Amino acid sequence: MTVAAHSRLSVSALSSWNWTLDQDLSFWQETGIDHVGIWTDKLDGPGWNDAVEKVAARGLRVSNLISAGPFSLDRPAKWPEQRERLISMLDAAAVIEAPLLVLTTGPANGLDWEEAAAALESAIGPVLDLGHEIPIAFEHTNSLRPDIGFLHTLADAIDFARQLGVGVCMECNACWAERGLYQTITEGVELLSIVQVDDFVVGTRDTPNRVVPGDGDIPLERIVGHLVAAGYKGDFDLEVVGPRIEEEGYGAAIIRSVEAMTAILEKVNA
Repeated sequence: MTVAAHSRLSVSALSSWNWTLDQDLSFWQETGIDHVGIWTDKLDGPGWNDAVEKVAARGLRVSNLISAGPFSLDRPAKWPEQRERLISMLDAAAVIEAPLLVLTTGPANGLDWEEAAAALESAIGPVLDLGHEIPIAFEHTNSLRPDIGFLHTLADAIDFARQLGVGVCMECNACWAERGLYQTITEGVELLSIVQVDDFVVGTRDTPNRVVPGDGDIPLERIVGHLVAAGYKGDFDLEVVGPRIEEEGYGAAIIRSVEAMTAILEKVNA
């Protein structure tokens, strides 16, 4: 079955969490999905370079390369090694022609917010100073996930990105109920590098536990419409993960999600 996706909609490999890279590539070919986000976990291992080349050879339109971390913010001794990994991600993004590397900040552990922000600036500074051609965007995360990041609101992510000179990955699932969301979008739209889309059922108490757009309670049409009206020109990256997606099956859930988001994007004239 093929599915017609809006040109600004990409499908993240996180939406097929437990599939291998080869399974993703096969599914995308079968369904005609050619605009995708690549997850570094599916490139990892002794075959990293081969996996990167395999993606590049497919001629896919890649919206972003995404990874958790990369820094242990309370352990400066690990930063040199972690910088090397970050540089390898940037190099991979260049090979697969991904216009963006999306990261979470990494865990702050015992640091307070200000200490964590200062640590991340120190950790990543030498990499940013290299002037790599691939820009970096930081994703804000659900507050239940301090193991992968300390930025838990879109407003904080925008403030931090403006200070550091990087971009922001806006995750609708983590900010849809945030105070002053539309003002935050309007005032920070120039820093939004990519927007992750998915849905959430009110009453869910675990994470990640998302649903197909339209099956939950996030007012996606209103949020996406405001993004477009505010002048956001980037991609919308579909990232549906969790037990409900596993239960339905990746293929069916992704196809329904693509159809639902395409309808929304067309309705708001994205």
